[in-house]
Amino acid sequence: MPEASGPVSRALRTAPPDQLAETAEAVLRQTFGAVRAEVFVADYRSSGLWPVLDPARPDGGPLRSHGVAQRCFSSQQPVLDTADDGRCRAYLPLSVWGERLGVLMVELPGTPDAATVAAARDAAGDLALAIRAADRETDRYRRARRRERLSMAAEMQWDLLPGRSVRHGDVLLAGQLEPAYTVGGDHFDWSVDGDRLTVTVLNGAGNGLSASLLTAVTVNAMRNARRSGGSLVEQAELASDTIFYQHRGERHVATLLLELDDRRGVVRAVDAGSPHVLRLRGGRVTPVMLEQQLPLGMFAETRYAVQEFALEPGDRLFVVSDGVYAAEPDEQEPYGNRAMARAMRSTRLQPATEAVGTVMRELHAYHADADLRDDAVVVCLDWRGSNRPDDVTGQ
Repeated sequence: MPEASGPVSRALRTAPPDQLAETAEAVLRQTFGAVRAEVFVADYRSSGLWPVLDPARPDGGPLRSHGVAQRCFSSQQPVLDTADDGRCRAYLPLSVWGERLGVLMVELPGTPDAATVAAARDAAGDLALAIRAADRETDRYRRARRRERLSMAAEMQWDLLPGRSVRHGDVLLAGQLEPAYTVGGDHFDWSVDGDRLTVTVLNGAGNGLSASLLTAVTVNAMRNARRSGGSLVEQAELASDTIFYQHRGERHVATLLLELDDRRGVVRAVDAGSPHVLRLRGGRVTPVMLEQQLPLGMFAETRYAVQEFALEPGDRLFVVSDGVYAAEPDEQEPYGNRAMARAMRSTRLQPATEAVGTVMRELHAYHADADLRDDAVVVCLDWRGSNRPDDVTGQ
């Protein structure tokens, strides 16, 4: 069995950040006798896979035109495609900490055995980690991801994101922003720390660059408090005071702050005029009723209170901004009245990483594929429930 992971890892550590695809291909050729290898990255809408080596190449189009690569990307499992001449293309997921970056294709002279596929998958994991680290040092991978020019506001929003998905213990979390290339104020953020996962979702006010700047201030104020050991209340209050003393109540941000105790399945929440929270349990979608408090920045020295609710193993939470819930195309009822719940129920066999895309695609379809009138954010959180013996249940 080729021991690919070690050589690939060592080569990637010394490679220039913009040459990771070429470096990985060279090592895989040498280690596996691969005919070729290619790196494909997902675009900002996760609707297409595009080659890093030549993003403009015509065969890099939407996922639907690459059925084998799509299966790999969606399932996060290796997929083999053997041609009539005996050559085999192995498609391997490029993912790190639950975030799906794309797919690595390795073309081999024959069908590999299970041990070779496992070694190649380890090499793909090393490459994904390197690409994630190199993303701040080169624009190459971001250029491959974008299919049109981002607005200045959208550039700031995507730079501010922690990622698009993360796996932590019993939790899989994913989010999506739309319109991907012109989003202004809506946003999400998260952080993992021990058994706790902190998630914030912002229903940004306004449009364009001014909305993006307000969101950036809000997110960084909450991060500042969180990284200093501050509680959810302290995060909300520091952000609220920061916004108020900048704008004197003329600008404010509706925000939901959540902290999940992964061990116990208990969620603590600060609802600051927040986005909507819905729970999918046993095929039924119901709202999580929280007492709404004032949006961040509306008044000086606003004080906030924490609420709690419990999850059951297998629960799925959706958090959506008004651009999703209240979307009201011409002569139709708001998307959140009935259509959104149908879309959410249809995701119950999908992982969270696929579910956010399904809800967004249904939103676009509800608009008859016209441009969205407002920013929209969907965050999906799955809690599998822990089997650890010291879990606290029944809360």
